[in-house]
Amino acid sequence: MAPEGSFPPAQRRLRLGVVGGGEGAFIGEVHAGGARLSNRWEIVAGALSSDPARAAASGRAWHLDPERSYADFRTMARAEGRREDGIEAVAITVPNHLHAEVATVFMEEGIDVISDKPLTSTLAEAEELAEVYRRTAVVYGVTYCYSAHVMARQAREMVRAGLLGELRQIHVEFLQEWAMDLTDATDPVPWRLDPARSGPSFTVGDIGTHAEHLARFITGREVEAVRADLHCAGAPKQLEDTAFVQVRWRGGVPGTLLVSQAFAGAQGGLRIRLSGSEAGLEWCQEEPEFLHFRPVGEPARTLQRGEGAGMLPEAVRRLRVPRGHPEAFSDAWANLYREMALAVEARRRGKRLVEGEVDFPTFEDGLAGMRFVDAVLRSQEEGGWVGLGGGGSSSSG
Repeated sequence: MAPEGSFPPAQRRLRLGVVGGGEGAFIGEVHAGGARLSNRWEIVAGALSSDPARAAASGRAWHLDPERSYADFRTMARAEGRREDGIEAVAITVPNHLHAEVATVFMEEGIDVISDKPLTSTLAEAEELAEVYRRTAVVYGVTYCYSAHVMARQAREMVRAGLLGELRQIHVEFLQEWAMDLTDATDPVPWRLDPARSGPSFTVGDIGTHAEHLARFITGREVEAVRADLHCAGAPKQLEDTAFVQVRWRGGVPGTLLVSQAFAGAQGGLRIRLSGSEAGLEWCQEEPEFLHFRPVGEPARTLQRGEGAGMLPEAVRRLRVPRGHPEAFSDAWANLYREMALAVEARRRGKRLVEGEVDFPTFEDGLAGMRFVDAVLRSQEEGGWVGLGGGGSSSSG
């Protein structure tokens, strides 16, 4: 297992509130599960649905104090911001078009934010939100969860250590089948295909931002330009369900980003392949325990998650169980919530974290994702290559 003291011990569990994602909602349960498994948070408040009856029922199911089970997130922000025992962070799990509004009201109360991706529904909205974020100076995590897998951290450290040599190609894909037959009329979560609520993109804004972030996180390279081709490869719908994107990464490194939610036989196929002058590297989140390292002119090696046997310290310190006891999606979420808890605790105690102590996706990563989505959509509309404005951090620093 990870060495004793890999992360500073918690002074206490931090108080977490949740907006959206009540009983029966997948993403809300995932957030709650990650927070609980991290052993760094206690969920004490929520506005778990915009429907008052469902919000109350979800609050009871989550064993919330009825006084802290709210029917409206604005009321929750004001009330929790004024309590001595108020929440210290809020997890935002509502539809995309509400991300900015919910985050703003909590930031204005000095409450730290943990938001589902994408950051907002449009780039313009994200840039407006950036002004509030920088003025309030809260901790703002964005749940690009796949980067919290131990072997994704191992891949990043191997790139940083130069084990691949000069990086020459970056390819990432995320393929699913669940939206093959989905239409505007049959979607059980209607906001996903409604541009007014999801934003102008369906698949690129959803799993495309996960793929972009994972590649940027592992390689440390930002996207410089894209050339995109968007499709509706499944049942007819207003927004794309498939995207083929040529990518030019910082330093002129070429690559591709392929995403589809209408690819038959695929479930959670997030895969990254890197090619360097000395070796290739491959990781797939459906087999998260293993990382494939292929040095040029040498036998291929498969690294298994655990201590020793080629594992680097920054990956080892994030282990949750020994090798042979599989870790999974829920463990990645727990890693994410643990690191965000450390940042929230440090801000509230007026302390600075040691550089590199945590490495979770931040507001700037979410903003970089929105710039990527915007560039892809402009490339589809205009044709040809489109450059990305601004820059994005690849870590929480």
